Amino acid sequence: MRKQYRAAGLDVPELAPCPYEQFARWFADAASSGLPEPNAMVVSTADASGRPSSRTVLLKSYDTSGFVFFTNYSSRKGGDLAENPYASLLFPWHPIARQVIICGPVTKVAREETVAYFRSRPHGSQLGAWASDQSAPVGSRAELERRYAELADRYPESERVPAPPFWGGYRVDAERVEFWQGRENRLHDRLVYVREGEGWRIDRLCP
Repeated sequence: MRKQYRAAGLDVPELAPCPYEQFARWFADAASSGLPEPNAMVVSTADASGRPSSRTVLLKSYDTSGFVFFTNYSSRKGGDLAENPYASLLFPWHPIARQVIICGPVTKVAREETVAYFRSRPHGSQLGAWASDQSAPVGSRAELERRYAELADRYPESERVPAPPFWGGYRVDAERVEFWQGRENRLHDRLVYVREGEGWRIDRLCP
């Protein structure tokens, strides 16, 4: 099971001065290519003992202060980040032979930002955030649906659903961002931005 990549190359002179601008370029390419959910990313965390775990979430915003996603603070990733506030993000854009890997420290976003985003979510997703004790065992699917139904009765479409206190956003402040372009014969282009003070160093890595 092997694919021979034949994509055009990537070289340092082509890159933007900072990784956020370069990410914006590649994200636009991924979106225009027809990829489903180009904002889907694999978030990897580790607990206090260094045991890793990964899952797919959706990127909800980004700017020069970092990359933001939202989740239940009591979930497994929330527990990991409370003990070890660092994460790696992977955008696996395989159909266009590209990946972006972002590493850095993680902080919670301001509560006002969480509330503003929560209010923009569909009503059903708002109820789902309350109904699911994310990562905790649940007796059955029926129990989960019962919780949801109770919340739907309590908060009909006409009622504003409050943002749960146990739910919110995390921001990953990039310290290292790698742009991976698949090439022939597994001689892939790997260009990585590494933070140095207020600026960035760009290195080419062997594939």
